[in-house]
Amino acid sequence: MTKLLKRGRLLAFCALTCLMFATFASAAGSGDVASAVESTWTTASTQIKTVVDNVVFPVIDMVLAIAFFVKLGTAYFDYRKSGQFEWTAPAILFACLVFTLTAPTYIWGIVGL
Repeated sequence: MTKLLKRGRLLAFCALTCLMFATFASAAGSGDVASAVESTWTTASTQIKTVVDNVVFPVIDMVLAIAFFVKLGTAYFDYRKSGQFEWTAPAILFACLVFTLTAPTYIWGIVGL
């Protein structure tokens, strides 16, 4: 091997070693992770609830609604081709859609907000 290739490998190994130890050093702290998470949750709980109610659940609902109607359409076309309608996949998608549409009313009682 050439000297340049050996030095490059040595430099890469040293850089990765330094990066690994820097990660461990920055992770060291007071060690009380539970109270940090709890205080963050209590201060940001209203913002978290607002974002989940206004962004996360509508996105999940939209994806499930699109998947439901696409699957319903493909099931209909399969019915036209074979004469037998397959209800399983549209029924599961519909149940998931109903679950996520009603989830904001009871999920915060489970989580504790």
